[in-house]
Amino acid sequence: MEPKKTYAVLIYPYFSLQEITCLTSALTVWFGEAIDVIASESKPYFSEEGFQITPAKTVDEANPADYACIILPGTINPLHALFDERLIDFLRRGKDAGTLFAAISSSPILLSKAGVLDGRDFTAGYFMQMAETFPFVDKSHFVHRPVVEDGNVITAIGMFFREFAQCVLNRLGYDVGERFMDTSGQEYTEEDLTFYWTEEDYQEFLQELKEFTDKD
Repeated sequence: MEPKKTYAVLIYPYFSLQEITCLTSALTVWFGEAIDVIASESKPYFSEEGFQITPAKTVDEANPADYACIILPGTINPLHALFDERLIDFLRRGKDAGTLFAAISSSPILLSKAGVLDGRDFTAGYFMQMAETFPFVDKSHFVHRPVVEDGNVITAIGMFFREFAQCVLNRLGYDVGERFMDTSGQEYTEEDLTFYWTEEDYQEFLQELKEFTDKD
């Protein structure tokens, strides 16, 4: 059996959970992988949806080279992260580590500032005036496609979160089929929508249930 890999999600103020949960749930629930949540400070951060998450590590404690992939969610206001030099330095340290970066929506601008996108094609979901404002954004490599893969970087526009997840998982070697989380155009029978455990899984459930019922 192959050893489990470790992945990281980088968070910052107003990060978007919705844009990365297709990817993170597949990694953890489907494939049993571990994810470290990393931020600049050891404090709770609120997502743009209002969820509060406390990172497991700070960027000073984490080594980018330890991760098979660093996932960057989008954020409704990227300026907080963009002017966080500790966070940008963490990304800069990962530039030559061979780690895969997966950035969606507005977060590719963080990779631009860290120099990770130098000479690489990329896409992003931020407004184009932002690209005009910051000279470190190489507009000649901005490709207007849903998902772009170039070298050790995968970038995507936020509305294509499913395609983003599929691309990242394929790149990491996971078999998720050709219709990963895509149910469009499919019709289902009653049998298709009726679910049963295997006998082994059912017995495991009964054992777990016993731990609760024995307390009564």
